Amino acid sequence: MKLFKTTLIATALVAAGFVGNANAESDETTFEVSITITESCEISATPIEFGEVVRGVASTATGTLTVNCSDGTPYTVTLDGGSHLDGTTITANSRRMANGTVFVAYGLYSDSNHTTVWGNDTASGVPGSGSGNDEDLTVYADVTASATNVARANYTDTVTATVTY
Repeated sequence: MKLFKTTLIATALVAAGFVGNANAESDETTFEVSITITESCEISATPIEFGEVVRGVASTATGTLTVNCSDGTPYTVTLDGGSHLDGTTITANSRRMANGTVFVAYGLYSDSNHTTVWGNDTASGVPGSGSGNDEDLTVYADVTASATNVARANYTDTVTATVTY
């Protein structure tokens, strides 16, 4: 009898719940989901080191610029004239490394033949299109035999690479 009574009460409670839900009301709303995709680029560089060079002997070296732009983003990489530019226009040997007031001229190029000066404007920069992955660009450098009348010392320059997108 006790089991019957408990089952009867449980059945009544369940039935009351279903009856209560039969009269339930509801409301709804909508909301937006959005995203704004922007283009981005990052650039990094390795140093260009000529090492020890005998005075009066031409030398070449390379460095690497690594560019990572979002997929499909067009870009141009430019190089400024460095800290010791000779004049106002970047030419084959207008960049200079310095030790105090003594200079060694050098050139930076976008091709291995050292014929295309890598400059600081769209016309003389290196164009590309982003892939979303690192893309390596080689910077070719040379010091001509013009370094014949300079003292034995360390000469340096600082060049700024810019990616414009």
